[in-house]
Amino acid sequence: MATLEIHQFPCLSDNYGVLIHDGGSGLTASIDAPDADAVAAALKATGWKLSHILTTHHHADHTGGNLALKSQTGCSIIGPRGEAARVPGIDKPVGGGDAFAFGGLQVRVIDTPGHTAGHITYWIPDAKTAFVGDTLFAIGCGRVIEGDARMMWASLQKLMALPGETSIYCGHEYTQANAKFALTIEPENADLQKRAREVDHLRAAGKPTLPTSIAIELATNPFLRPHVAAIQKRLGMEGRPEWEIFGEIRERKNRF
Repeated sequence: MATLEIHQFPCLSDNYGVLIHDGGSGLTASIDAPDADAVAAALKATGWKLSHILTTHHHADHTGGNLALKSQTGCSIIGPRGEAARVPGIDKPVGGGDAFAFGGLQVRVIDTPGHTAGHITYWIPDAKTAFVGDTLFAIGCGRVIEGDARMMWASLQKLMALPGETSIYCGHEYTQANAKFALTIEPENADLQKRAREVDHLRAAGKPTLPTSIAIELATNPFLRPHVAAIQKRLGMEGRPEWEIFGEIRERKNRF
């Protein structure tokens, strides 16, 4: 079976770039392109040749390197159909339910709007990996900018339904701040307390807190836990629809 090599690297102020490489075919994709120079340096470090950019959404800190990298490498840019006009250099628009081959692996596209109206996630089942852009973060979720709480909650539910062992690569290193907020929503969560300590140790050592996994997020991420009685009680929202409870948590994070 084809295997996927993954190289994650920091770029810009708090973004992560990710390169994925299929050894059998030699194909290499950049998951988003926050900064052309940082991606080029990562390519040089790995010795891989860029063939694709897989864009999750149109924001400049995810597409800023598209045109320069396309000019340098001739790579093909795949991106969200719903935002095609806003993705620089896009060659192949895709949307939820679509799938395409990346060497010996199949990439499935999941629509995950909310942060932006056309945001998508790339899921590679055989590699047990998903690239979620700014929809889901470690112990957090993206700010709801172009959608609404109901839309974002529906997107998060799609990700929650992925297998628990799925590795999750996100667009930003926000975990330490997210943990501080999460402890105001569910302070009694022992798994969250333990994880917050682990995150502090990782950051103190200058290490990334990503990737995370679906199982870890289900246990510790308050944005995925509006069903929990203690959270509902703390918010004074017992029995309310989960998307409304999610929306209240997101509003509190906005003000935190």
